[in-house]
Amino acid sequence: MKQIWLLSFFLITSLFGGFSMVNQDLLGPDEAFRVTAEKSDGLIRTKIALGDKIYVYDDKLHYAIVKPVKATLDTAIRRPAPEKFHETLVHRGKPIEVDIPLSLIAEKIGNKAGPFTLQIAYQGCSEAGLCYQPLQKSFDFTLTPQDLKSLSPAPSQKRDASTEPAAPGKSESLSEEERIVNTLKGGSIWTILGLFFGFGLLLSLTPCIFPMIPILSSIIVSQSGEGKAKMSAGRGLFLSIVYVLAMAVAYTIAGVFAGLFGANIQTALQNPWVLSIFALIFVALALSMFGYYEIQLPRALQSKLTKTSDSAQSKGGLAGVAIMGFLSALIVGPCVAPALAGALVYIGQTGDAVLGGAALFVMSLGMGVPLLIVGAGAGKFMPKPGGWMTLVSQIFGVVMLGIAIWMLERIIPGYLTLFLWGLLFTGSAIYMGALEPFREGVRGAKKLIKVAAVVMLVIGILEIVGALTGAGNPLDPLEKLKHAQMPATAEKGLSSEHINFEIIKNSAALDKAIKESDKPVLLDFSAKWCSACKELEQITFKDPRVRALMSHFKLLRADVTENTPEDKALLKRYNLFGPPAIIFYDKEGHEIKHLKTIGYKPPEAFIPILKKALGES
Repeated sequence: MKQIWLLSFFLITSLFGGFSMVNQDLLGPDEAFRVTAEKSDGLIRTKIALGDKIYVYDDKLHYAIVKPVKATLDTAIRRPAPEKFHETLVHRGKPIEVDIPLSLIAEKIGNKAGPFTLQIAYQGCSEAGLCYQPLQKSFDFTLTPQDLKSLSPAPSQKRDASTEPAAPGKSESLSEEERIVNTLKGGSIWTILGLFFGFGLLLSLTPCIFPMIPILSSIIVSQSGEGKAKMSAGRGLFLSIVYVLAMAVAYTIAGVFAGLFGANIQTALQNPWVLSIFALIFVALALSMFGYYEIQLPRALQSKLTKTSDSAQSKGGLAGVAIMGFLSALIVGPCVAPALAGALVYIGQTGDAVLGGAALFVMSLGMGVPLLIVGAGAGKFMPKPGGWMTLVSQIFGVVMLGIAIWMLERIIPGYLTLFLWGLLFTGSAIYMGALEPFREGVRGAKKLIKVAAVVMLVIGILEIVGALTGAGNPLDPLEKLKHAQMPATAEKGLSSEHINFEIIKNSAALDKAIKESDKPVLLDFSAKWCSACKELEQITFKDPRVRALMSHFKLLRADVTENTPEDKALLKRYNLFGPPAIIFYDKEGHEIKHLKTIGYKPPEAFIPILKKALGES
């Protein structure tokens, strides 16, 4: 009996001893990161003492003034060089000591005496496997009149060269994305909102917003049938406002989610199942516009709405418009531009979802301005219900089928996409009477329709022929035939219209390719579902001047179509939230950070960037 008691005692003490060891390994946040800051000798001396086996991510470490103004200090201070750990740059093994000159503080707050608040933001992990949430520490100090008298102008400091290598003479330059982040951190609220509305207007001119124009127009057409409320400019504008507001809400939610958690809802939705279902929705809408059936609320729900309001059908329509606007923003137009990337980086760095979300919302409203114009115009010029209405509905039915094909081209082979376009054009042309003879007494308008039908038939045939040859570009269906006629001695690669990129799948392969290159490196982030990426491919990269300059680079491509863990790791490495993006490295293998390019760039804007990466003036 005594032996059993002794055995039980040893088991219990061993068990609690094991728990004790675990608890010792897993430190609390205040034990893992002991942050201090003190004012001394014209400096704010900061120190982050790390616990045993604790490290801090370099890209999550930020220094900023938060009161009386908001201003980042990251680009103007010197901090220790990080080391690579698990393919990520981190600080570990020794304290992170950063001295911030009071002269720099004075410059940021307007050279005025008074209190100010320094904030240090950081995030790290334990090698035992625990990762801590983003943390912040704030310290209150006072800049006295005596301090101001004793201060000399702030020295032009920069981070340690080994921490942030850059091209010669460019160490103080910032990328477009970084400038936008600094604006968010230091600008006034009205300046920020006005700036982002302007960014939205510029983004509305890109392919991101174009597919939404026929979607909104078709919605207005479907709301104008017999027995429905009369369509006017005011009603068309109202429907477009509902659509744009729903789109803006979707962009804001997706952006805040991406900034806070590093996961992009729009990118996650670019998978075959979601795209196929959404394409089927557009096919269903097209068939309804052809008159095969009518999409409306269930009668039971309509009856309930009728009892509460005479505008039941209008209410039901508004719900459908809002839902379509919300889904269109997430699935139809995933676009990454410098303004969007800057807002997402700001949210990720500061956790300020309110200002970041407001900026995204206002930017989305700017993107929606063309949609508001289209909505008001469509309402004003919409024909009265009747024969014309049927023709207009059928035209938008064809447009809906085109959008369905445009969505499917992200997940199906190029030749099959080309074949579907060919079927759509030839079918529409035959339906319009391209193969029927003119009847007696036909007037000018119908003759023009016949000419358009014949042109569509020719285009459709060319698309089908191109598909049979294996081509995949709807804008150049005979590309395979043209390339087959080129001389056999034609130089491969950049001498042709297609540029050959080496595909990179993970960070290890990327590091190896950069190390082995004896030329500067151009790394292109792309995806099959990215409309701006296709614009880069079809317009910018095909420009002869661009091809000539790109021939001096080692060309690498990270294809993030599948959104795999390796893809996400590559995006996170460069603080990206999606394609398109282009990263440059010099001959020594140092990233040229200020030339980081996000979003579509036309040849005229991209050529100077290439020249700077090559060291040309």
